[in-house]
Formats: sequence, C-alpha cells, structure tokens
Amino acid sequence: MAVESRFVVIRNGVEVETFMDKKAADEFDKMLDMADSLTTVLSSSSIELTESLTEELSIFLAKHKEDVLIALQAKKPKAEKKPVKKVVAQLVEAKDELLNQAS
Repeated sequence: MAVESRFVVIRNGVEVETFMDKKAADEFDKMLDMADSLTTVLSSSSIELTESLTEELSIFLAKHKEDVLIALQAKKPKAEKKPVKKVVAQLVEAKDELLNQAS
C-alpha cells in the first residue's frame, strides 16, 4: 500500500486546488492572497468592472507579479545572460580552429 501526502488549498471552506508538495501549495495560497488584495484595490476604483472581470484581472496580476513589479519600476528586470551551451560551443569551435592551424 502506498502513502501519499497531499496539500490542499482551502478558501472559504471550499477546496480550491490540491498539490503534491507543500511549497507549490504555499505559493498558490500566497498568489490567492495577493489576488484578494488586488480585488479590494480594483473594487475601490472608479472603473466599472464586473465582479468576475475584477476577479479574473486580480488573479492575472497576482500570477504575473514579477512583470507587474517591473512595470511599476519597483523591481529591475533580470539581466539576460548568454546561454552557457552557446558560449561552450564557441570556445570548442575556436579551439578546433587553433588546433587545425597549428598542424
């Protein structure tokens, strides 16, 4: 018999999502907390949004919080790095050329 641990995110007495690891469940719960806070902010604005649209928008913004923080200039974008495989391939190619020239 196998034993499985499951982590269930419950909101207002309703099971929302089930996860196999605690970290994923905690991240999802945190995202829902952010969405709740964003729903409050959006609901207090003068923009007329339906309840479902407000909820959808709040969840979208919470899921994309890194992009939102960058757009608000509260966080700097990550610097793009050259892929390691590409650099290694260029070094191997240069080494091969040098060996061919030496012989």
